[in-house]
Amino acid sequence: MSLRVLVVDDQDVVRAGLTAVIDAETDMTVVGEAGDGATAVRLAGELAPDVVVMDSRMQDPDGIAATRLITGRENAPRVLVLTSFDLDVHVFDALRAGASGFLLKDVTAAELLHGIRMVAAGEGVLAPSATRRLIGHYASGAGTGSRSRNGPRQPVGPAGRERHLLTLIASGLDDAEIARQLGLTVGTVRSRIDALLGGLGLRDRVQATILAYDLGLARPNPPASPV
Repeated sequence: MSLRVLVVDDQDVVRAGLTAVIDAETDMTVVGEAGDGATAVRLAGELAPDVVVMDSRMQDPDGIAATRLITGRENAPRVLVLTSFDLDVHVFDALRAGASGFLLKDVTAAELLHGIRMVAAGEGVLAPSATRRLIGHYASGAGTGSRSRNGPRQPVGPAGRERHLLTLIASGLDDAEIARQLGLTVGTVRSRIDALLGGLGLRDRVQATILAYDLGLARPNPPASPV
């Protein structure tokens, strides 16, 4: 089954280019295009895409606000935010709004397509620079505090096995690596991760990682000692 993708960008040329790249894939179909936030929100409801590729800077409303409106619905699609601006505020606001990924517009076609597939699978994806900034944000202590209305709800606090699993997710391990650490099958790990995400009201691993930092379960790796 083809992934259904909604492409949102206020520049006609950029939107056409994204559509051409995505439609050329045998496992993806562009089901709609939007040039502003209001149209994106409407089409996301009407067309039921699997993934929305969202420009962060638009009008009526902007991409971050549109993302929040889209992800706040039941059975919401995943949102992959694209931006030309590698600024902290865009990274954090996009993720808090419920985006499952954040990439810069200078990514290659292959990186974009990989990102769409990743968020569709619930894995989440961040540009390397965004990941560094996100970790730095939490390392400074700025990451604790409020969440957006549509972000993950504050849990009473996962305990025992769930806390350990959340920590492993935040460390960046994939299902197979987690399975090896826990001595479980990959299928069992996937089932436990799905249950954890559902129980905590999390959409994907990106939100799980944010929550792990918020709860103090994850810490940035210390810099390597000089040789």
